[in-house]
Amino acid sequence: MNTPGTIDRPLTHDPKKQAPMKPSTSEPAGSAIPDVTTTGANASRQNRTREMQLIPEALARAHMRERMQEAERDRQARRLAVARRMQRRAERASMRARRALAIAVMQ
Repeated sequence: MNTPGTIDRPLTHDPKKQAPMKPSTSEPAGSAIPDVTTTGANASRQNRTREMQLIPEALARAHMRERMQEAERDRQARRLAVARRMQRRAERASMRARRALAIAVMQ
């Protein structure tokens, strides 16, 4: 079968490059089904296609924003842990200095 494209598997997904719709040969010429202008349909299809193409990009942006916020929260938590550790170290050094001063005064 040497068909350039079918309905299920079109040759291209760009509506402007697809073959125009032809009237059905099985229906009589004056049938009750009105002819549809495809310009509006093509425009809406093209717009929908563009939106569909932008969805992964928007998802990737949201994912990256979430990762950046998570990394910032991790950095803040790490800074807080380091600050508390340094505060405890300073308190211990202060206590040692007081003890050393008290011992020096007592003797």
